[in-house]
Amino acid sequence: AWWVGDNFSTDVWRMCVTNTSTCTAITDQFNDYQSIQAVQAAMILSTIFCCVAFLVFVLQLFRLKQGERFVLTSIIQLLSCLCVMIAASIYTDRHEELHKSNEYNMEVSQGQYGYSFILAWIAFAFTLISGVMYLILRKRK
Repeated sequence: AWWVGDNFSTDVWRMCVTNTSTCTAITDQFNDYQSIQAVQAAMILSTIFCCVAFLVFVLQLFRLKQGERFVLTSIIQLLSCLCVMIAASIYTDRHEELHKSNEYNMEVSQGQYGYSFILAWIAFAFTLISGVMYLILRKRK
């Protein structure tokens, strides 16, 4: 959950009421839906970039000559880092407007950041470190 309260949890895809276990999809009737779509798109792109970076790393592992750096893998990993940062930054900036919609069936503005939001910032840090490490890393025999 990116945003949690006493009786609810909400992420970038849906809002769930804890007591009744009912979930409502976040659709274009919600305030600032474009911001939620931007967060969704950036997180999906980040996941795709991470997978591509792993595949490129494996290919470069067998194709690079000894002593060369994993520059292409690093660039792709840093793009993934950038996407995570963009998504978390948009959510951080727009969280007040995102939770003021009349479509919510309870008061969600009285919540706090959830574990998925915190994990997004941790993922940003780790993908940044990973991208820099790939840039420094040399292929050895």
